[in-house]
Amino acid sequence: MVKQCSISCFLLIILASLCQQSFPQGFLKTSGKKIIDGQGKEIILKGIGLGGWWLQEGYMFETSAFAGPQHVFRKKIEELIGVDSTNAFYNAFLNNFVTHRDIDSIAKWGFNSIRLAMHYNLLIEPADPDTFLTRGFNIIDSLISWCKKNKLYLILDLHAAPGGQGHDAPISDYDTTQPSLWESEENQNLTVLLWKEIARRYAQETVIGGYDLINEPNWDLGDFNERLKDLYISITNAVREVDTNHILFIEGNWFATDFKGLTPPWDDNMVYSFHKYWNPCTTQSIQYLLDIRNSHNIPLWLGETGENSNSWFTTLVKLMNQHGIGWANWPFKKLNSVAGPLTIPKPAAYQVLLDYWNGQTSSPSEVYAYNALLSLTDSLLIENCTVHPDVIHAWITAPGNSKAVPFCHHEIPGRIFCTDYDMGYQNTTYSDADFQNIGSGSGTTNAGGKYRNDGVDIESCGDAITNGYNVGWTAAGEWMEYTVNVTENNPYAVYVRYAGQSETGKVHLEVDDTDVTGQVSLAPTGGWQNWKTSLLGNFPLEKGQHTVRLVIETAGFNLNYLEFTPGTAYKAVNAGLGQVFRVIRGDDMGRPAIIMSPMTGLPVKIELFDLSGKRILSDLFIGYYRFEQPLPDGIYLVTVSNKNCYASQKIIIGNL
Repeated sequence: MVKQCSISCFLLIILASLCQQSFPQGFLKTSGKKIIDGQGKEIILKGIGLGGWWLQEGYMFETSAFAGPQHVFRKKIEELIGVDSTNAFYNAFLNNFVTHRDIDSIAKWGFNSIRLAMHYNLLIEPADPDTFLTRGFNIIDSLISWCKKNKLYLILDLHAAPGGQGHDAPISDYDTTQPSLWESEENQNLTVLLWKEIARRYAQETVIGGYDLINEPNWDLGDFNERLKDLYISITNAVREVDTNHILFIEGNWFATDFKGLTPPWDDNMVYSFHKYWNPCTTQSIQYLLDIRNSHNIPLWLGETGENSNSWFTTLVKLMNQHGIGWANWPFKKLNSVAGPLTIPKPAAYQVLLDYWNGQTSSPSEVYAYNALLSLTDSLLIENCTVHPDVIHAWITAPGNSKAVPFCHHEIPGRIFCTDYDMGYQNTTYSDADFQNIGSGSGTTNAGGKYRNDGVDIESCGDAITNGYNVGWTAAGEWMEYTVNVTENNPYAVYVRYAGQSETGKVHLEVDDTDVTGQVSLAPTGGWQNWKTSLLGNFPLEKGQHTVRLVIETAGFNLNYLEFTPGTAYKAVNAGLGQVFRVIRGDDMGRPAIIMSPMTGLPVKIELFDLSGKRILSDLFIGYYRFEQPLPDGIYLVTVSNKNCYASQKIIIGNL
């Protein structure tokens, strides 16, 4: 069920995404406050940042507790499997993290650019500055080829400069025992030399959208960032000696937020690049940047953003569109996270290594550790990752289209898993009390961190029938909405599959904005994964498309699925027994079935009468009963009873 949903939605996203722009000849350049393409047409960059590939930040691979920066992680690996096997692991890692299939997918989803987060150690040998490494440049060359095929711009970002450019060590692989970029003239000279070589190699390459010179510097560099500006100007001068074609993207200090001293522009093909995380998506939040743009007639680019909910993504893109600013989502894929387009599945063997490094288990053998790490590299391949169509929809489609888009195809009669609500954003296809992170301690978004990236809280489900996930952490006033296709006119009984620890919950169901059930109480089941089925109500539905909304009136329960069955279901006369029976329409031979739910283990007497009152059948059963002989077309009355209850229902056989 999950794979079918993912595939259908993945195709839907591709079809719904904006048409790709033709890839013009010529370079991206600045023109006043705009970035223009080779034909002089304004282009709004819609990008993906390839974080985690050349530089593994600890949070991306669940190693932050013991190895935040990449060099620490690598040392941990070397201690387990040795230097040669570690080199083999990293070679497989680099080969698998991004392939041409990843780039093909990015283009099909509707993005038009890629930001490559580079580590200097794949491009230049610090001990021999005259030696440039083929490994990194070969990767760039491959990316250029793949991007050309897909009409994508490639922006080169020096994410880890020699020595590391900030106190936040994982971001730039900063080694606190060695001089940083700012504490070493040698490291600064190496950075200048590296950018000159990059520019020399790609000066005539039109697919390159520009050079992002230093990612997120975060260091005390003077009251007006004098030291940062000096290095930027040195890099600019070196680049312009060999390349006068490409845009230079200039990031502010303190994680690309502080541009004091970096104005006015010192180059006529320059863009100020800012980053934005965990704050409100309002004009006020970026007004100081708009002031820089307006004062100096220079473009802005949101070079890195993400790590939030879908609703926040959509609101952000709408804000950027309002002000004509391009953006790049971060990151493309990450281990065990739903906040990006792709989730890397975590191999069980890799979890064993994490447990060891966290001090929870004894050391695994060298062979086991090596194979565990190779299993991680296999998980990196896009065909092994989980695609999140809801995330792609939030970035690409939703900002210009407020209409709901089905996450899955739902038919009635049938079962609707509660986690498969329509794609949209807060108060359009769902409503959740906590749906985004805007700082000040707010926002957990999806508290369970599974399956979807909205405010709706989702966790793994242990029920016998499941798509793998259930809605949890419910709160009063929350709701989910589903686009459904009713296949034929009928009265329907609708059931909810739920679990609750100790409190009685309350819900109601709406169809096309009309309450069709009234408030229904859900008695506690004795555990968050102790699942029971309860009748919500009976109502007719006409053939065609409808919207179904499940509304939570009081908290205290988890939700697995809704199930719609034709015919009317009746609660038993004795509410203490709490039984429901329903009649399933006849099979191809005209044999209806009776289901008692929940099963109590008590025998139930079933009797069938025709319209004249003649008893056709009398029998006993528990839980499920299938008529052995076909019934002639007609209207019948079926009754079920035992010493505790009695209920009856009319059934129709054939087309009357």
